[in-house]
Amino acid sequence: MTDRDRTGRYASPPCMAGEVAPEYFDPLAVDPDQARDVARWRRAERSRLRAARQALTVQERAAIDLALAGHLRDLLETRFGALRGRGLSAYWPIKGEPDLRPLMSALHEAGVTIALPLVETRAAPLVFRRWSPQTKMVRGDWNIPVPPPEAEALTPQITLAPLVGWDCAGYRLGYGGGYFDRTLAALSPRPFTIGTGVQAARLKTIFPQPHDIRLDAIVTEAGPQVLPGPGQS
Repeated sequence: MTDRDRTGRYASPPCMAGEVAPEYFDPLAVDPDQARDVARWRRAERSRLRAARQALTVQERAAIDLALAGHLRDLLETRFGALRGRGLSAYWPIKGEPDLRPLMSALHEAGVTIALPLVETRAAPLVFRRWSPQTKMVRGDWNIPVPPPEAEALTPQITLAPLVGWDCAGYRLGYGGGYFDRTLAALSPRPFTIGTGVQAARLKTIFPQPHDIRLDAIVTEAGPQVLPGPGQS
């Protein structure tokens, strides 16, 4: 890992969604005033949670990364059994996000097809390009390294969603651009989606709105989180 990697200047484009589309607003909300109140609350919570995450020490980050990666691999193997041949979309860490790149490399060596999400068209669903430790990245939108255009496009069976915050109902507080929700809504079949983040970012609720899509699982350094079944809250 280079010093530039450690500073978090580079990432897959979805992680920059809040900067890309800070005006993102759900047009399907039942009550526009309520939706705007939630949007303001979410902006404040994003700032608070990101500051807390950035304040973690190097040692704390390393411990979180190691524990989370172990729990995540256990969950994948328990849920899916043999992983060889399956497609998994991961992400490039920024802004103190858990760094799962060693796990990405290990899964690649185990025969998992790894992809990274990126933005080809703004305010549209993400696309996924195949990645390996040998991939020569190119500069995409916002000067961010991404797999090159000739990299294989694919639709993953499993996708990891970085969490700024999360609640026990299985909803994700992301960066505010709406890219992940747009993507999940557009994919059929929808991939099994796992939120990954720090335990301290748990919220009582994110006040889910009509565009928010529940995750299938959440994993933190404390382990997989128990989510309510369909129809439960």
